Amino acid sequence: MRLKWWLGVLGAIVALAIVLVAVPGRSAVDPGDCSYDGIPLYGKVEFVDSFPDIKIEFVNSFPDLKVEFVDSSPDRCGEWQVVESFPDFTVEEVTSFPDLTIEEVTSFPGLP
Repeated sequence: MRLKWWLGVLGAIVALAIVLVAVPGRSAVDPGDCSYDGIPLYGKVEFVDSFPDIKIEFVNSFPDLKVEFVDSSPDRCGEWQVVESFPDFTVEEVTSFPDLTIEEVTSFPGLP
C-alpha cells in the first residue's frame, strides 16, 4: 500500500517536471537587455557545427526571438551579422532541444 503511494508521488513529480520543461511560450531571453544567459542577442554571429554558445531552431511561428540578418551595424535586439571570424557569439542550428527558437524576419527584429 505504501509502495503504491510512493509510486504515485514519484509519477506526479515526473509529470510536473515534464510539463515545466515542455511548456510552450517559456523563453530564456532576458527582455531587459535582450540576452540569453548573459549573451547579447545582437551583433556578429558565427554558425558552427559544435560547441556553440547557443543552440537555435528556426521556426515559422511563436519564436523566442525574431532575427533580421544585416550586412553591417548589428546593434539592436535581434539584428545579426553573419561572420566567419571574430564573432560576438556562436550558434548551432538544431532540429530538437534548442536553447532558443528563432524566426527570420526582414523587418522589426527583436522580441515578439
